[in-house]
Amino acid sequence: MLSIQDVGFRYGNRQVLKNINIQLQKGETVAIIGPSGVGKTTLFNLIAGIIDVQEGQIELNGTKEIKGKLSYMLQKDMLYPHYTVIENIMLPRIIQGESKKHAREYALGLLDIFQFKEWANYYPHALSGGMRQRVAFMRTAAFDRSWLLLDEAFSALDAITRRQLHQWFMNYREKMGWSSLIITHDVDEALILSDRVYIIKGQPGEITFELPVDFKSFDVEKIIFEPEFIEAKRQLLNQLKEVLK
Repeated sequence: MLSIQDVGFRYGNRQVLKNINIQLQKGETVAIIGPSGVGKTTLFNLIAGIIDVQEGQIELNGTKEIKGKLSYMLQKDMLYPHYTVIENIMLPRIIQGESKKHAREYALGLLDIFQFKEWANYYPHALSGGMRQRVAFMRTAAFDRSWLLLDEAFSALDAITRRQLHQWFMNYREKMGWSSLIITHDVDEALILSDRVYIIKGQPGEITFELPVDFKSFDVEKIIFEPEFIEAKRQLLNQLKEVLK
């Protein structure tokens, strides 16, 4: 379990976050939405161990030693342009000290799982935005960590490709054993992908609303027409209107 308890953070005299409490169980996907400037990325940097916790505590499976135990994926795919797809996926294994031979075998296994082997020797410039993002996910998976932080990981894509990636992510997260915390500005995305949605607002940023999500379908094209989805979206949009007043 990822446990975030009473977390606060200050940059100098300016308090950015206050009393943040989130529990993420193994296998869950939880989304955080809110306007820009409320500390969402700061929260992710705290969870990833990039910056130190000042107030409260963050624990993963009962330990505060969390640095290097979660994979962090950003909005941009950050692929190395002069490396092939398989070389990009190999990088995390090599960084961790694995031989190129074993790293290549591991990357080939991921390409097989994600049905992407035919693109192994292509360079990023030859791929579409959605394909590049799939490679970025595979590279993230190569760290072999089951806990993911996704900071606007789908937002750079057009609407159609984004929905395709949503379905792709839903299909593979159980197979890969991913537990995910997502930052997004897309209400539909938050509802489609999540088991629970939190709204953060204010300065300092605080959690002001929590919405459990449980839809019958796992088909993105069907989920958005479910009465439960429409009602959940109405609730979130009403809460966000209050945030923006």
